[in-house]
Amino acid sequence: MKVPFAKKWQKETDRLRKIALDCDLTEELKWSKPCFTYLGKNVAIVIPLKESCAFSFFNGALLQDPKHLLEKIGEHTQAGRWIKFTSVREIAAVQGTLRDYLYEAMALLESGKKVALKNPSEFPVPEELKALLESDRLLKSEFEALTPGRRKSYCFHISSAKQVQTRAARAAKCVPQILSGRGFNELPR
Repeated sequence: MKVPFAKKWQKETDRLRKIALDCDLTEELKWSKPCFTYLGKNVAIVIPLKESCAFSFFNGALLQDPKHLLEKIGEHTQAGRWIKFTSVREIAAVQGTLRDYLYEAMALLESGKKVALKNPSEFPVPEELKALLESDRLLKSEFEALTPGRRKSYCFHISSAKQVQTRAARAAKCVPQILSGRGFNELPR
């Protein structure tokens, strides 16, 4: 019988929740996960994963991180950073640092400082998609009409393939969705 991730990491989740609540953060349920806010803004969230339980800071890129605990969540993540745990003992070993990071995150919110996010138009269009766009006026027009985030999702999906043939195949498969005005992961309307 498979154990759902949330149950598998319940002790770790409870420990992380206690640390956040001890810092006077407000707990809310967002994305079906315990999320901690300050001044109405997201500070951190507990994310049970398959192999670990992550404590994620929404603006972790701004934190000093003198202990080098924070990891970039994904290759294209701009603001968020997380720390993954596999036991309550690991959390206990760094709970003072976690509190420091939470208080620093709260101070950053008070100061109004924000992560300077890259504009979606700054992400390069993969050559394979660019070739399709240049050969088809309608496709190019529909692609340019997409929101910046939707254009970015196609660029990330296509460029993440290592081989040219795979990138070309992905670009070709995206054409109908682009023409329908949808983003990469969007279902038909």
